[in-house]
Amino acid sequence: MRVTIVGLNYAPEPTGIAPYTAGLAEGLVARGHAVHVVTAYPHYPQWEIAAGYTGRTHEEELDGVSVLRVKPYVPRKLTSLKRLLMELHFGIRAVFSPWEAPDVVILVTPALFATRIVALRARLARTPTCVWVQDIYSLGIAETGAGSRAARAVALIERSTLRAATRVVVIHDRFRRYLSANLGVEQSAVDVVRNWSHIDTDALRHDATIRARFGWEPDDIIVLHAGNMGAKQGLLNVVRASQLADERGSRVRFVLLGDGNMREALEAEGPNSRLQFLDPLPDGAFEAALASADILLVNELPGLTEMSVPSKLTSYFATGLPVIGSVDEDSTTAEELRSAGAGPIVDPTRPIDLLLAAEDLAADPERAARHGRSAQEYRVEMLTADSSISSFAAILFELAASGHSTTTVEYSTAIGPA
Repeated sequence: MRVTIVGLNYAPEPTGIAPYTAGLAEGLVARGHAVHVVTAYPHYPQWEIAAGYTGRTHEEELDGVSVLRVKPYVPRKLTSLKRLLMELHFGIRAVFSPWEAPDVVILVTPALFATRIVALRARLARTPTCVWVQDIYSLGIAETGAGSRAARAVALIERSTLRAATRVVVIHDRFRRYLSANLGVEQSAVDVVRNWSHIDTDALRHDATIRARFGWEPDDIIVLHAGNMGAKQGLLNVVRASQLADERGSRVRFVLLGDGNMREALEAEGPNSRLQFLDPLPDGAFEAALASADILLVNELPGLTEMSVPSKLTSYFATGLPVIGSVDEDSTTAEELRSAGAGPIVDPTRPIDLLLAAEDLAADPERAARHGRSAQEYRVEMLTADSSISSFAAILFELAASGHSTTTVEYSTAIGPA
């Protein structure tokens, strides 16, 4: 089977959607399929094109995957309009890029507007399409306060894009219910394939040397948030919690690891002894930093309920550490944390609750360890790469076999083990 994947993000981007797109591509190659990826130059989460990527296009092979990169417009300061322009630019460039005559095309959203454009080419070519929904785009617009008119317009685009796809794959059952009830997508056309834990578990070792390198004192209670620092993370709450920790002489130190368009503002908001920013780390060092913390944190802007399942959770659950969710009680993220038994959920509008939750976990090591073990068990049961990629491969085989394929597709190679 020949598969083309079109998505804005891909390895070596260390966080967000990129590790899953790359993991799926590599997993399909390991199962005997030919995979071609059309993507952008690496730019996330720093919102700056990575060093070494020059010119208008760049071709490379990564772990058996043929990767064609096109250079999109990348805004340094992200706004809704600039995000739209970036997606449109990438979508137009992807439409006119070589696709290698695929049997099936996977379109990754976000980016929704690029997906909409690229889907037109697939439709004209009568190639089956699978839209892989990592975030519900229109709900994100609504929940981040972009305005009801904008949210309704984006919802119409998202609805038509998903309804026109041959299949839709989502990453959570709650997404499937939302697409059916709110966007009119037939449930029978939607499959759920969970994202998986993609990090190297061999590197997950609590390391005093790592702690010393980052300046963490032996008695510090390190609460680490990893990943993008954007609007939907609502990290001003964490800054406020760190200020309270500083005022109270608490042992809790909040560490924000990563980058994003809100980082500069967060750094300017409240420098204090209980707050630390770390630049993105390469593979190996990233896992070691996670495992060397005491508590991991997922924080969301108040009001985000259905929009996404933070990709960081699959990595967090592998560490054996407790996770605090500073998120809305009825959010998808809260549901995921409760399902995993990963740790307490606190009100994202109350920084003091976040601080007290961290202090309480530090004061009860047995409880913290139970949360960590529960999350690890949930990961093994629900979030393995092999089961997710095999499920995805089976869906693609059905699409390719029923569509206007240019090659004969063998079932055994489509879903066989790596």
